[in-house]
Amino acid sequence: MKYISALLLIFFQLTISFAQEAVPDYFLEGKSVILISSSPQARPSMQWHDIATDIHEGLLAIGGDPVGYYELEDIALSQEVQAGYASAFSKRLISAIVLITRKSNGQVAIHIAPYTGNAAIVPASGIWGLEADNLGSLMQSLQTIGQQVKSRNFLVLEVPEFPNSEAGLESSRRFFARNPLNLDAFKLGIPLSGAAGDAGLLMGYRYDLLGKSEQAVIAEQLAEKSGLEQLFEAHYPFQYEFLTNPRGDAELVRERIQFVLMRLEGKEGDLMQSMGLPVENPEEKTRIVVKYYIRLIVRDELYIGPVWDADPDWRKALTGFLKNLQIK
Repeated sequence: MKYISALLLIFFQLTISFAQEAVPDYFLEGKSVILISSSPQARPSMQWHDIATDIHEGLLAIGGDPVGYYELEDIALSQEVQAGYASAFSKRLISAIVLITRKSNGQVAIHIAPYTGNAAIVPASGIWGLEADNLGSLMQSLQTIGQQVKSRNFLVLEVPEFPNSEAGLESSRRFFARNPLNLDAFKLGIPLSGAAGDAGLLMGYRYDLLGKSEQAVIAEQLAEKSGLEQLFEAHYPFQYEFLTNPRGDAELVRERIQFVLMRLEGKEGDLMQSMGLPVENPEEKTRIVVKYYIRLIVRDELYIGPVWDADPDWRKALTGFLKNLQIK
């Protein structure tokens, strides 16, 4: 899956000091952006804006200067979108990223990471964290920690701010709702887990991914390769090659790989908007789906196909996408 390699980095490299050490200096001495991921199954039901309103006081209590709240799924929608937000964060001189995750069982985790200054946004290590059974308990813990913290941030916002969420969406203009030409003339590269680098670290804090066991991640990785092979043998009549390690565009083109299979995973309404598709009431299309598309390397064009075929099950999404490639 798209983010397996990044999740493995989290499992093997992440060093979290669960409130055993002081709040990090980079949080106390600079501005923070807060990214929230909340399960729609958690009870009582809360929108991410509601969580932002509740958590703001706690972040101020522990010496923070939160200058903007976003939904994590909006930021981590794709590598391009993530890079766009990273650029905006750099311009605002952000020093810390605060990640709030509310799982389906109501448990809430907060992680404070140094902003990397690049598209990864968060590093794989050096992250402070705290967990609680619910949002109220987390707030109490933050208030307790705050009694021992001397804030170095002044003139902070007394209420949460929700900046315009268009910073990373400019790439939507390059998506085309049709199939690419000449698939029969060149190979299609299929990146496997391990070829994505650090791009998916941020997604590891999504409500349905945070805390997933190493065994579960490895099992998904093995299932991914096996499933991909079966689907391509059944539904793709042209040449393809699995990519097991990162390769530059020039190297791929030299090896006659002009197309690369890409994958996005996120809320359906957000994905459709980011790809430039008309969608009514996108805020109501909240299911997490997978959407495949093809990148033409030489022109850096992105082809999503003539039919919307996203699905929560990546196998169904890919099967539909491969079948729709036959549409003239």
